[in-house]
Amino acid sequence: MAVDYAVIVVYLAGMLAMGWWGMRRAKSKAEFLVAGRRLGPSMYSGTMAAIVLGGASTIGGVGLGYQYGLSGAWMVFTIGLGLLALSIFFSARIARLKVYTVSEMLDLRYGGRAGIISGVVMWAYTLMLAVTSTIAYATIFDVLFDVNRTVAIVLGGTIVVAYSTLGGMWSITLTDMVQFVVKTIGVLLLLLPIAVVKAGGFSEMKAQLPTEYFDPLGIGGETIFTYVLIYTFGMLIGQDIWQRVFTARSDRTARWGGTVAGTYCLVYAIAGAVIGTAAKVMYPDLASADAAFATIVKDELPMGVRGLVLAAALAAVMSTSSGALIACATVANNDIWSRLRGAVVRDGGSGEPHDEVKGNRAFILIMGIAVILIAIALNDVVEALTVAYNLLVGGLLVPILGGLLWRRGTAAGALAAVCVGGVAVIGLMAVYGILANQPIYYGLLSSLAVYVVVSLATPPTDAAVLAAWRERLAGNPARPAFEDGSLAPDPAGAKDVLDRRTG
Repeated sequence: MAVDYAVIVVYLAGMLAMGWWGMRRAKSKAEFLVAGRRLGPSMYSGTMAAIVLGGASTIGGVGLGYQYGLSGAWMVFTIGLGLLALSIFFSARIARLKVYTVSEMLDLRYGGRAGIISGVVMWAYTLMLAVTSTIAYATIFDVLFDVNRTVAIVLGGTIVVAYSTLGGMWSITLTDMVQFVVKTIGVLLLLLPIAVVKAGGFSEMKAQLPTEYFDPLGIGGETIFTYVLIYTFGMLIGQDIWQRVFTARSDRTARWGGTVAGTYCLVYAIAGAVIGTAAKVMYPDLASADAAFATIVKDELPMGVRGLVLAAALAAVMSTSSGALIACATVANNDIWSRLRGAVVRDGGSGEPHDEVKGNRAFILIMGIAVILIAIALNDVVEALTVAYNLLVGGLLVPILGGLLWRRGTAAGALAAVCVGGVAVIGLMAVYGILANQPIYYGLLSSLAVYVVVSLATPPTDAAVLAAWRERLAGNPARPAFEDGSLAPDPAGAKDVLDRRTG
């Protein structure tokens, strides 16, 4: 394994070097959190594909293929569909808002009163997403170095925290581009054809396996529907995804670059299912479906290639982990801590200016340490990820899409939807079980019903707020509306209006 070790060590050293290089570019809040909002189509497509295709999409996608055959592609396929929907229908408007978090968007749309609760929900989601990605290091490093679970999590987590803390989004973007290339070569160009050949080709796979392994709907219609609710809709509203949209140089880049990334996800989904199906032919009696990826890599690939494919799996995990980590830290600092800090200042605390890059860097470090510690203590990845996505979709989908699509939605309706949807999901998970489908079904329905009823029962959103919202959507962030509906004549006036409105 010496050559494989060398490949992995070079890869990890490269990640740290790019973190150091990114630190030299991240001199402002915009540079640190959203890469200066200047990524072109190629870098945007690569980094977006890298963030959504993590360990669950790679190791888990192959595992689903092992268990269900070609229909195991549906989980990753619905992720790709969600990214396509976001890119085609919403990304241009999101990019033009020029904000940093989903909660800031809710504040703009509803008048500065919806952000803090939505920020807490989004923080919980991104934290658990980062934790589940970090846990996945244990599987990969166990195959590589035969180390115990805790050491593996600390090793992988420390590298991600280091380069994310150093350079923020610039470091993560650079590492994601490398990870995108490594994943493409390792999984699509190497592991996929090798697995099919080792299994005897598609004709032999069909001869060896039951016919349901080649049924596109074999995994079950209810499961596919649940994947759509959780993953397709989750792609539309997650802070980790939106933060990548904010990095786009233009709304055109966000739309077309995201469309390319979404299409890539569809191809990746099918590839993972085919690899898993091939593994079922070669290893029909594995104790765990999730062991299929590591087993086929360890036993069937030649020296050097094995190291590259394991680097691809590591890249998949690191890209999702780093994206979730910076999203978690951004929400914690900008949506929660900054509001608490602002309250302290208004109540007589220190109002001295602070270094925003330094502050965000500190939050990444703090959140990174917390993620590593929680990952060590937590065992069930699937349950943790399900809780995260149920909270996200059940609590935030309706107020976010309602704000983008329905003019009559109000701040009271949005807050009610977040609270009722979130509480309903948590309560129903306690009743039906964390992995049951009912919590997300009924949680979404209750959130939608409360949003519509409360919005219609309360006064419409202030015309000045809606006018400012329309200006932001049109790409004029420096010209919000005064109380009479007229527009601020210059950036200084605009800042005064925003300060008054948001407190």
